Amino acid sequence: MFFYRAYSSEEMGDRERRMVFVTVGTTCFDALVKVVDSEEVKQALLQKGYTDLRIQMGRGTYTPSKASGNSNLQVEHFTFLPSIADNIREASLVISHAGSGSIFETLQLGKPLIVVVNEDLMDNHQSELAEELAERNHLLCAHPQTLRATVEAMDLHALQPYIPGEARPVVALINEFLGFPVD
Repeated sequence: MFFYRAYSSEEMGDRERRMVFVTVGTTCFDALVKVVDSEEVKQALLQKGYTDLRIQMGRGTYTPSKASGNSNLQVEHFTFLPSIADNIREASLVISHAGSGSIFETLQLGKPLIVVVNEDLMDNHQSELAEELAERNHLLCAHPQTLRATVEAMDLHALQPYIPGEARPVVALINEFLGFPVD
């Protein structure tokens, strides 16, 4: 079920639309959806100049509020779409779970990214990926309880573009090892 409301230019006023897209992928990550839905995080996003909040809530059971308290942040949510690529392209900021697909899709589209680690996962290898990419300044890394502070302190100009590695040397080594012709 997809909830979307188009806002008229009168409703938007003269402000530039800056959308935050939140994704939990195909998982259940209610802790992230709840914290993004909190008035504190919404206020922090507003103070950073964001106007819209679009939340992909996956398999979660928590439903975000459509209203944003006393703020002017426009909120919408949905469970799933065939692809979230258009939402990422349209976003001014992406807040994501630590799934590698969501992370790399966002980075390859050149969008600023805050990755929120799901601490409820056992053997959380995803946190290692997020922390390593944060250490290299490709993204910001947070936990549900630190998201507000991360948004308030974020400096997106300090982020470095992610440039994917070149796979051909690795493929050539594997082909050579397996006895396949090397181009």
